Amino acid sequence: MEENNILQNYGDYLLSVKGYSQNTIRSYQNDLKLFFNYILIRFGEKKKEDPFDDKALSLISPTLLSKVKLVDIYAFLSYCASELHNGDTTRKRRTAAIRSFYHFEIVVMQEHLEDPTQNLEIPKAKKRDPIYLTLDEALSLLNAVEGKNKERDLAIITLFLNCGLRLSELTNLRVEDIQDETLHIVGKGNKERDIMMNDACIDALNNYLPIRQQQINKIKAKSEDEKDKDNSSKEETHLFLSNRGKGISNRMVETMVNKYIKKAGLDSEKFTVHKLRHTAATLMYKYGNIDIRTLQKVLGHENVSTTEIYTHIEDDDVRNAVYKNPLSNYFKNHVHS
Repeated sequence: MEENNILQNYGDYLLSVKGYSQNTIRSYQNDLKLFFNYILIRFGEKKKEDPFDDKALSLISPTLLSKVKLVDIYAFLSYCASELHNGDTTRKRRTAAIRSFYHFEIVVMQEHLEDPTQNLEIPKAKKRDPIYLTLDEALSLLNAVEGKNKERDLAIITLFLNCGLRLSELTNLRVEDIQDETLHIVGKGNKERDIMMNDACIDALNNYLPIRQQQINKIKAKSEDEKDKDNSSKEETHLFLSNRGKGISNRMVETMVNKYIKKAGLDSEKFTVHKLRHTAATLMYKYGNIDIRTLQKVLGHENVSTTEIYTHIEDDDVRNAVYKNPLSNYFKNHVHS
């Protein structure tokens, strides 16, 4: 084991073999840093007040990893819950990271370790109904878009609300990903899928693309005037551009959406970019007469269990269902003396 490269080697494995996204890899590596720090302190190899740095990481050896027992992992998860106030979902991910790491060390790296994760149970995450905008709230958000970048911003929000894209999926879109009425998406773990766009998406993009081309032309003309050959020869391929002509960042989209949410009179603490994905899924399921497997494909979920959170039924729907029961008028129609 190359001790100082342990997290990098693990990250390379998650990327090349498992196909995990960079965000997931960073999360798993951070989970392991926290776990390593905990067991170093627990086994007396490091003081609690000392930083977890390269020196501390070099102490993570096969010998130390072999000392870890199932009870130590549960102690770590208990620490995450009580001291760090981690919720079920975070502890579930940390558990998955530890299990995956030991698999990597034992099976891939062929280290002779006892596997303490064999009987490790994954914490159960409570199922919560997704937070989403109602149809009227979604319309209010769309109507709130205005200003210098109106065409771009309206196209972005329209794609979020109609296609259920993740933030990174949208910011990574290229012009070439628009194929007639289809949008080619590269999702989590570089998994690809195609989404048929509806009229709203097509109209929004048709309004934005000429504006985008005008922006590209101005940048090219400016570069040529300044004899900046490096910039003039490289045309940006990202679909959505910043005012500087570069691919729009995740942070910029989050800020933009937050601005319009506030402008629409909606709760910016409650509704975020990701809630627009929830909104798209909910509206498709509620109004589109779509089955769960089709919705799974549209959203790019690996497991249908993830998609099932969108099959929640609102209180009004429950009430209507009860009142539509053919026996609901029994006592009105059958008067008993």
